[in-house]
Amino acid sequence: MTVQQIRIARALSLAAFALVAACGRKPDADGQQSDGERGATTGATTAASAATAGSTTATVDDAQRPAAAATVADTGKPAKGQLIAGRSKQDQATFDAAIRMGTKADASWPKHPAAPGALLPSRRIIAYYGNPHSKKMGVIGEYPEQEMLAKWDRTIAEWKAADPSTPVMPAIHLVTVVAQGAAGPDGMWRRREQPQMIERTYQWAKSRKGILFLDIQASHSTLEKELPLLLPYLSRPDVHLGVDPEFYMHYKREGLRPSSKVGQMYAKDVNYAIQTLDKLVREKKLPPKVLVVHRFREDMVPDAENIRPTPNVQVVMHMDGWGPAWLKFDSYHHYIVRHPVQYTGFKLFYHNDTKAGGALLTPKELLQLRPRLLYIQYQ
Repeated sequence: MTVQQIRIARALSLAAFALVAACGRKPDADGQQSDGERGATTGATTAASAATAGSTTATVDDAQRPAAAATVADTGKPAKGQLIAGRSKQDQATFDAAIRMGTKADASWPKHPAAPGALLPSRRIIAYYGNPHSKKMGVIGEYPEQEMLAKWDRTIAEWKAADPSTPVMPAIHLVTVVAQGAAGPDGMWRRREQPQMIERTYQWAKSRKGILFLDIQASHSTLEKELPLLLPYLSRPDVHLGVDPEFYMHYKREGLRPSSKVGQMYAKDVNYAIQTLDKLVREKKLPPKVLVVHRFREDMVPDAENIRPTPNVQVVMHMDGWGPAWLKFDSYHHYIVRHPVQYTGFKLFYHNDTKAGGALLTPKELLQLRPRLLYIQYQ
């Protein structure tokens, strides 16, 4: 396949997935947003529309991004990644490009010193995500408790076998402040999880000698209002934090229903979380915290390079989009690798990534990406 043919094929695929993404997300029956419906496709719609002359397909939002096909048009000898049998030529071309570009960028990524006791980079976090009240938000709510824990055990074992040199840290990633499909009594369009459920999921993590992440989908509320309420839990040495720009309905998204458009955070918002955690670590003499920032579009954190990790707070920029393998590789390159912060993560969707019939990406495939992935999340 020539470079031009690859460009055309990828542009057509982007346009097709743009139509899927433009259908939007609907609340679950219990009022929670169906977080499992987010897509890596969302940020690619502008490039696809530009590539299809005369197209009038509406994008989900007004973000701009570079044409994805540019990564394939490298004139040098491509790095060849090893994919499992059955992957497409497009998967292979984009995988090779992502490895090549990631390898080039790896040396220039900032190196932040970590305080004693830091989890990263000596360990790899393998997290199961969701909320037990919703079957659509992720794996920890989709299955009965024991079935979910057994599935988690198998996933952890796969990663240990794929990379014995890097110890695995199991994690439960609980969406603790949950964006809602209704405004609620206070008009904040979010629900705060009950302490009993937080403790239940904490025990799941403890049962595997793992850690717990508390995730904030602040919606019309703010990090300044939501994060302080979680500090009693974050005062534990094995509890960490996640923040989700997708459901931060401020700036250009002020007043909009969460999921009607993709939300947005700026570095100042993330830095507030970092400084709050840093102060907590110093005051309570805790080991360093990990902060996970979800991202599947450039405009979700438009000034990500201004995020400032500290020795006490390690930041993972987490590629959170769903779709076919080639699109996830491309999103990792465009939204994570090209905007260096500190460490990198990658989400796998058991259902949405395999809708077109392709197999879920494997540990051995993901281990070839650069910068090296240290946080893997399953939804």
